Amino acid sequence: MFSHMRVGVSDYERALAFYAPLMALLGLDLKFAEPENHWAGWKPPDADRPLFLIGRPFDGAHEAGNGQMIAFLAPNRALVDRWHALALAGGGTDAGAPGLRPHYHPHYYGAYVRDLDGNKLCVCCHAPEG
Repeated sequence: MFSHMRVGVSDYERALAFYAPLMALLGLDLKFAEPENHWAGWKPPDADRPLFLIGRPFDGAHEAGNGQMIAFLAPNRALVDRWHALALAGGGTDAGAPGLRPHYHPHYYGAYVRDLDGNKLCVCCHAPEG
């Protein structure tokens, strides 16, 4: 469905240090990192797309949006817990602790954070526990 998604960041090096371990934990491969152009991108290990990109905006200062969110898929609930803890340890802000959210569906288990620039991120698992 998607070719790529990009979130704006104000400090490329700081954002790369925040995102690199989170993407690695999800099993995503770094496709490129271009410090001279202030952007980087990750992809699934078995495909070239979709890409998740971070980068400084082309047209000025970054401003986090209200209502936008990128949600990453985790294969199990334990990974959701680990990802959330890693994001907080990296300087992210809690925007919703890991847990079931049955108002979405009975098996939805997710966690929410804001990155260092205020971008909202989610990691979720749709599978039953076990």
